Amino acid sequence: MLGLLQDWRIYAAIAVTGLAGLMRGYSGFGTAVLLAPAYSVLWGPRIGVPVMLVMELVVSMQLVPRAFGEANRRVILPIGAAACIATPLGAFILITADQDLLRRFIGGFVLVFGLLLTSGWRYHGSRPLALNLAVGSLAGLLKGATGISGPPVILYLLAGPEAVKQHRANLILFFGSIAVISVIPPALGGLIGWTTLAKLLLLLPVLMLCVPIGARLFHVLPEPWYRRAALCVLVASGLIALLA
Repeated sequence: MLGLLQDWRIYAAIAVTGLAGLMRGYSGFGTAVLLAPAYSVLWGPRIGVPVMLVMELVVSMQLVPRAFGEANRRVILPIGAAACIATPLGAFILITADQDLLRRFIGGFVLVFGLLLTSGWRYHGSRPLALNLAVGSLAGLLKGATGISGPPVILYLLAGPEAVKQHRANLILFFGSIAVISVIPPALGGLIGWTTLAKLLLLLPVLMLCVPIGARLFHVLPEPWYRRAALCVLVASGLIALLA
């Protein structure tokens, strides 16, 4: 633990983790899309992604109870079920893929997602069960391989007819439904050991402190201000992971 505190990378991770906690508490998403590329640059995907997955599990359990009653469960539960089934298949990629190539893929994926959000593009069609299952399956594959399941689900859901409050609850419930299953394959694959747990002991309290602060900001901070800042952070983190 002392050696970890002497490494500059843990302080960079603490700063990014605090920002991700604010983003997650405010919007209902942001933990994975910000932390996966940042942690992958700092420690490599096989350490960074499992650290992020465990943190995502803890913060999701903190937010899910309230979101369950507010979310559109008819849409979210099939998406979450399909994602849970597909996640172990994606985890095989995490365990076996070249780590430098996977890090660059994560960076490019986050960068494209950030640019799509910036452009204002959204899916505007209907949301039948078959499409819900397809989106969920894609999200699960991405979750297992990169720790990031949000982009296809976020782009799919944000154009729906729900109010902003229900959009946020939808995302929280989805991430909560996939969080438990996502940590099992890395644990069985031997990726969650002392190195991962030592980082968790330092970073998890930062995340847990910042998520409730972000949730309070949801009620007071103008959405356009937050949106611009969040998009800038996403694009920057994707570029860093892609080019580092």
